[in-house]
Amino acid sequence: MTDTTTPPKGQRITGTDRANLRDRAAGLYVQGCTIASVARQTGRSYGATRALLLEAGVQLRARGGGIRKAAS
Repeated sequence: MTDTTTPPKGQRITGTDRANLRDRAAGLYVQGCTIASVARQTGRSYGATRALLLEAGVQLRARGGGIRKAAS
């Protein structure tokens, strides 16, 4: 589901709209959502969402899942 309060995908976001979107994206990511999931929920691209998270000062998680043990 996309957020209807943000401008359409591809349109530049500035000012308080950008700050609000940045805070919303950071909140979702910190709660455990992936960057791709946050992007879908906010109607932004993966790259734009990643940039917003970095702008917000969020520590990005490492890629991939946990390390698996070899079958015994």
